[in-house]
Amino acid sequence: MYAKAANTPETIKVQSDNGTLRLQFSTKYNPIFGGKRKHQGLGMKDTPENWQKAIAIAWRIEGDLQHPDWQQLFDPSFAKYGLKTKYAAELKLAAPIPEPESEMTVGAMWEDYLLWKQPQVEPTTYRVSFSGVYTNALKGLVWSKKTQTATDSQNGIWNMPLSSSVTDLLKSHPICTATKQKLFSALSEAFLRLQSLGKTKLTINPFILDNKTENKTDKYQPIVSSDGTIRLWYELEDTETNPDERDRRAFTKEERDIIIKAFYESDRQAIRHAAPLIEFLFLTGCRSGEAFALTWNNIKFESNQIVIHKSYAGSIKRVKATKNSDTRLFLMYPKLRDLLLRIKPADAKPNELVFPLMNGNSFNSNSLGEIWNSSSSTKSSGKRYRSTGVVTKLVDEGKISCYLSPYHTRHTFITLQARAGVDLIMLAGICSTGVDVIMKHYLEHDKLATPLNI
Repeated sequence: MYAKAANTPETIKVQSDNGTLRLQFSTKYNPIFGGKRKHQGLGMKDTPENWQKAIAIAWRIEGDLQHPDWQQLFDPSFAKYGLKTKYAAELKLAAPIPEPESEMTVGAMWEDYLLWKQPQVEPTTYRVSFSGVYTNALKGLVWSKKTQTATDSQNGIWNMPLSSSVTDLLKSHPICTATKQKLFSALSEAFLRLQSLGKTKLTINPFILDNKTENKTDKYQPIVSSDGTIRLWYELEDTETNPDERDRRAFTKEERDIIIKAFYESDRQAIRHAAPLIEFLFLTGCRSGEAFALTWNNIKFESNQIVIHKSYAGSIKRVKATKNSDTRLFLMYPKLRDLLLRIKPADAKPNELVFPLMNGNSFNSNSLGEIWNSSSSTKSSGKRYRSTGVVTKLVDEGKISCYLSPYHTRHTFITLQARAGVDLIMLAGICSTGVDVIMKHYLEHDKLATPLNI
């Protein structure tokens, strides 16, 4: 009776035959063993200790047979591997070992993985990260926001077969470290899945990074890298993939008020219509998608609270859970409450949007960006017309110091609140972020904090 051992080589198995151990060679080696399936006795009893020895021997033999110079390395007498056989195997060494089947390409593995992964992640995450950023990186493409085009970085591994060398090229891809680490994590998962399905003969995962840092349960403890480098918690790179989330610059309080006023006083009706949305974003620090999805049944005037539990994603045209899939309560303060009371229609229905477009549809990142930054359109004459957005115009006129995206309404709120001395635990809760993030990014590691006069 034969038994199979775990962790044995792919082409040489250890078996138990009538109480003793032997090696069974794959049929791919038949040409060098006289055209017959080769079995080699080991002269060892079937014991757990001998199983381990047999497995080690099998690995050594397979290593030699798989080497390009196998004819010089492989010992047909098996003496090299510690075996005492009565006679040397008669091998037809002139017969080549058949070439192994070519490995699946990275692109083929990734496409198969995406079909499996898509139902497991949020639609926006799949479209932006997996189908977008990660796929482009594997193809070697780098997206330029300025030119709105993708260029080839020459670091693509899409058409390369799976091997350890593919990671070296991918490591050189000019994407941020945090995104690269997430991509390697996804590739590692894709490879392990491929391995479990028996679709690869590789035994070592090529997508394991060798520069992982030591895991720490306390995020405020220094992190020791594999090369011995010690970094403080606030020196670690941000893992956020959204560039607007990573760039946490903020407008000043004065600039915030200038922007809000400019929206309300615009000569364009569409911009004046959006002014309450802009003011709301500055007064709450909620993410723009959360404001887009807000309905009047989320505004609880009786308890003075706003319930935030959903977000509108324009890229997939649907309402989904918030970024962290949480439900949080935002306590209305007088200025915010007055804004909502002022804009609430007398006949507002519970499921109606608080901040709809003029046509009644949901705002989205594009529609907000057009009035904030700029928009372009084509007239009937065929001439291209470009309209400058409110914030871009304020920068051009020198009324505010620099241009920041609509997402920076959130950063402005958190920065102003944190520097005003608001309790950081409370602030982190209502904004769905972490105290460490506030300390690291909004208070600049508390460098700007002023000691209390106590």
